[in-house]
Amino acid sequence: MSQPRVSIVCPKEFDFADAAASVERPILEKVAEVETLWMDFRDPLPERVIDADAIILWHGIQIDRSAMAGFRRCRAIIRNGVGYDTVDLDAAAERGIAVCNVPDYGTEEVADHALALILALYRQLFPLDAEAKRLGWRIGCQSRMRRLRTQVLGIVGLGRIGIATALRAKAFGFRIVFFDPYVPRGLHKAVGIERVDSLDDLLRLADVVSIHCPLTAETRGFIGARELALMKSSAFLVNTARGDIVQKVPLFRALREGRLAGAGLDVVEDEPLRTSEEASTPNLIVTCHAAFCSPEGMVEMRSTSARIARAAVLGEPVWNQVNQTA
Repeated sequence: MSQPRVSIVCPKEFDFADAAASVERPILEKVAEVETLWMDFRDPLPERVIDADAIILWHGIQIDRSAMAGFRRCRAIIRNGVGYDTVDLDAAAERGIAVCNVPDYGTEEVADHALALILALYRQLFPLDAEAKRLGWRIGCQSRMRRLRTQVLGIVGLGRIGIATALRAKAFGFRIVFFDPYVPRGLHKAVGIERVDSLDDLLRLADVVSIHCPLTAETRGFIGARELALMKSSAFLVNTARGDIVQKVPLFRALREGRLAGAGLDVVEDEPLRTSEEASTPNLIVTCHAAFCSPEGMVEMRSTSARIARAAVLGEPVWNQVNQTA
């Protein structure tokens, strides 16, 4: 009888995976056949994936209800990362397929990246770099530079990364407030920050807003024209969570019209940037959905996914499950 099979599915645009499955294979080789497949974002799932016992799924590839209709043996879909919005959770639950993620692998990296964007905006690193390289010394951006301990950092979503960001920002002297209706009352006391009861209150109060909530039906387009209008014209917006949480068109318009002082985005709605006009938006820093990246984080993520897949093919309990199966 053949071994169970674990398919690792990676978009062709990414080189995070390797054909040898060098991280995953040592964990899985005694219990399952392991293979890595690359595909375009919109390609149909190959037959090898449809027939797999477990799937490790990199960012971007969609597995919807129609794709799952052909699944014959799949016990688990493991999203190699935090977000799981590319998988139809209800359809998976109906078929008894556990959907799991890896929520803790990039906590340090994403929190560090959020702080890096915040500091770059406050200290105007990129405008100053450009000025110096023009052989100038004008410091034309000084009005945007602030003493950090006079500033309010508003965090939207106080999960692992939100807490890690808050703790880092405290060291710089920020007053920190957060909005998260799903966090138990009193948690903010343990972390030493302040709670507000509505997103609107946070947006009005904060000098910089950092997004750390998951992308769900509730948070898709969460920050749009109305919300941006509540923010101070001197405020900054940072997003290292998911691009579709912040509506791109009203944000870029606010930056062009000077109704927002700046934005630092690791993720963008309908990423990547699509036009030269988007790329030339003033007071905008954009990185390449790279906040999670580090050699250490990648090994941690891949090995965690492999261990979950191993448990699934052995019929053992899985962890980090985000849907409810019978």
